[in-house]
Amino acid sequence: MLFLTSCRVSLSVIRLALPRNPTLVAKPVSPTLRASRLLVRFKSLSSVSTLFSMPERRPFVRLPTDVYPVNYGLRLKPDLIDFTFEGKLEAAVEVTQGTNQIVMNCADIDIITASFVPEGGDEINATGFNYQNEDEKVTLCFPSILQKGSGSLKIDFVGELNDKMKGFYRSKYMTPSGENRYAAVTQFEATDARRAFPCWDEPAIKATFDITLIVPKDRIALSNMNVFDRKPYPEDHSLVEVKYATTPIMSTYLVAFVIGEYDFVESQSSDGVTVRVYTPVGKAEQGKFALEVATKTLPFYKDYFSVPYPLPKIDLIAIADFAAGAMENWGLVTYRETALLIDPKNSCASSRQWVALVVGHELAHQWFGNLVTMEWWTHLWLNEGFASWIEYLCVDHCFPEYDIWTQFVSADYTRALDLDALDNSHPIEVDVGHPSEVDEIFDAISYSKGASVIRMLHNYIGDEDFRKGMNAYLLKFQHKNASTEDLWECLEQASGKPIAAVMNSWTKQMGFPIIVVDQEQHGSDRVLKISQKKFCASGPRNDENCPNWMVPISICTSEDPSCTKMKVLLDQPETTVNVTNIAPDHWIKINPGTVGFYRIQYSSAMLESLLPGIRDLTLLPVDRLGLQNDLFSLLHKQADMQEEKNRIERVLGAIPAPDLIQRVLNFALSVRKYTHTYCRK
Repeated sequence: MLFLTSCRVSLSVIRLALPRNPTLVAKPVSPTLRASRLLVRFKSLSSVSTLFSMPERRPFVRLPTDVYPVNYGLRLKPDLIDFTFEGKLEAAVEVTQGTNQIVMNCADIDIITASFVPEGGDEINATGFNYQNEDEKVTLCFPSILQKGSGSLKIDFVGELNDKMKGFYRSKYMTPSGENRYAAVTQFEATDARRAFPCWDEPAIKATFDITLIVPKDRIALSNMNVFDRKPYPEDHSLVEVKYATTPIMSTYLVAFVIGEYDFVESQSSDGVTVRVYTPVGKAEQGKFALEVATKTLPFYKDYFSVPYPLPKIDLIAIADFAAGAMENWGLVTYRETALLIDPKNSCASSRQWVALVVGHELAHQWFGNLVTMEWWTHLWLNEGFASWIEYLCVDHCFPEYDIWTQFVSADYTRALDLDALDNSHPIEVDVGHPSEVDEIFDAISYSKGASVIRMLHNYIGDEDFRKGMNAYLLKFQHKNASTEDLWECLEQASGKPIAAVMNSWTKQMGFPIIVVDQEQHGSDRVLKISQKKFCASGPRNDENCPNWMVPISICTSEDPSCTKMKVLLDQPETTVNVTNIAPDHWIKINPGTVGFYRIQYSSAMLESLLPGIRDLTLLPVDRLGLQNDLFSLLHKQADMQEEKNRIERVLGAIPAPDLIQRVLNFALSVRKYTHTYCRK
């Protein structure tokens, strides 16, 4: 899922002030796309603030396991005039130990009747419903013990099509004639399926779903699966009863249904999956680009994971009122209109790139998140960080002309570095207890830093072993739940490398290192002295408790700047690396491709040696961009100003305006001062 909100000023804004000089960046990154990427990943301003102060934890107990669902038979009848809905639930359940109560999640729903029918036994009516509103739970009380075994739980209930843009809610739209109307749509992640029907609303409690919708006959009605029966509703001839095929076993937060007026365009992927893009009426043409992206993306993921897409169809639909950027409901992906629709006459190239990335993100979740689901919300970062990385891999495959990895560095990577350098950042992986805490981890650390460290991991392992590990993970845990450690184990077995140890140093502690590098020439060899220390936006940190990381270090040379000559794992505070057969006049570059999630501080001699590669453009654009960002980040305090100014002048010396560097430096310092003041409130 993608979240959107306003963003704060960060040092990445500095790049907007720089000229499009070919010596600096050979291929300019779209400012519009960059701004869009900076807006992504958050739900609200309150979510942004939680990057800097995590709220007080509330006590929380997960649902008991004495009764769990096997299948939900769900029947809903929404009223698009009065904004209410009627529901009937008939759930096949398993009782694992005798109990006289069933505890479920329920919010903003009134239960009318409830009963339990044991297999081969008589119906037992519930004698009471005890609502725990603060914890969004309901306890169904029964007059006798429900014995161990299979049974059927029947519940009649009513609810409201709310205006909160969560749960089962109403979405206002305008018809081509100018009339205001409403659609009924869903948004269940993280914990809002309970607003549409009583359920076990935890990601690890999976079941299959048989969904029936009773809707006006002139409306489109969609759900996760394909329609297998549609007939007139006998009690009202203006309505139809639409039944959908049984879903695979899945989590409640991935269930979806939409009732409204839409046009669509349709195609099939090369592997036979029916793809439709639903648009507002009269705007079908604006869905064609997303359709092209989706039909290219599904076969890419099938080949990459070596696991076929498990549903017969996938629908992508633009929703008029939608709080998130998009949501990966299995087989029915919902989007903001701006994240899906492209006007072929008026949309710019950056809008196309943005739509391609969002479609790539959500379709990646069909495997990584839907087929294999996190065991609990603590592992949400992996779900979102992985999709935020592989969306770029997919778009790079489908549209190589976009030079999308340079834009990743400019948007996600740099933003994550800027935020994670603050003293009150937080680790990628945050323990989640009460569901109210889930929204607090939908932030740039989960998404952008998560994507950056997955990208670093992919580079460390190598694509072939990474794909083997991913395939093993998906096959082992398909239709089940897994934790972060389960993925590390599969990747470790595929690669033979200490994946868990390496990644724990990045996911379980906040921040990242600055890699300090110096060199000496010994005959035909170059000896590199490499050390690490925690990088802080407020200045160097040298205390005894300074954390260390297991840092994958890649090295390239001027002989082939695009090829890694050597890889080492820096698993201690400092080390010495011997690079053989390097002529004295050749340069060495750390972190080719700007893949490692760290800053680099070169000695003056090493920085000087990189100047020819900058001037003749043999140093790749993404590496020149990374070098520029690292230099700006070293502006810690006034005492360092002149030294760092001199270093930046040498790197950016080809810029003709003599006073430009000083203006940029002043701007950088003013932005950093503003950012520091804001973050310490």
